Amino acid sequence: MTPEPKNPSSPPFPAKPRIHIICEGQTEEMFVNVVLRPHFDSFGTEVIPRILGAAGHQGGNVSYKRVMTDIRLLLQTDPFSWITTFIDFYGIYATFPGVREAKHHRTAQERFEIAVEAFLFQLAEDFQEKASRIIPYIQMHEFEGLLFSSPEDIAKGILQPHLWKKFAKILFEFESPEDINDSIETAPSKRILHIFRGYQKVLHGSIIARRTGLERIRSQCPLFNAWVETLEQIQA
Repeated sequence: MTPEPKNPSSPPFPAKPRIHIICEGQTEEMFVNVVLRPHFDSFGTEVIPRILGAAGHQGGNVSYKRVMTDIRLLLQTDPFSWITTFIDFYGIYATFPGVREAKHHRTAQERFEIAVEAFLFQLAEDFQEKASRIIPYIQMHEFEGLLFSSPEDIAKGILQPHLWKKFAKILFEFESPEDINDSIETAPSKRILHIFRGYQKVLHGSIIARRTGLERIRSQCPLFNAWVETLEQIQA
């Protein structure tokens, strides 16, 4: 009996777990490639960063509609994969599920729980059973918060080692790097720029992230660590 030909339009079932990470911008994409991808390679898991929205998007202006559009496309083109998000609370639209409510709370933990719960609820409504393959994550408050896991490495990464105490003083004011933000003017990246005007997000962010290393960041950032742990548990 002649076997039926395979449908060429059907994507293959992955031999190993495959995770698409929807990144807010180039900085997050860089972090996935430089820090997360090597880690997950050791687990036998493939991670694929995808910058949110159209080509050339530089970050910020994160609306739920844009995120949903990318998720829907990935679910259609690679239905056996997993999808997660790597977007900043700092740049998210006020109309994003849970954001208005989250901003009434003080700690990163409280804001994160409210925002992610609302995000999950909306995903379940929009994608039904397919939502089980979506793992929402919102970075508190922006990518540079992770870099404050090591003030020394920020200073060395920008070739200004004498500035490490200024970065350490900022971290000392908060419970964890994930709490660093008071307003638009004092987001983590703005704090770095205030100390060193030559800071470039992608270039210096890559250098600092490599120097700091994933384990140091995980030890200092519990919300980020919980996300990585969840991704580590994914199976094909």
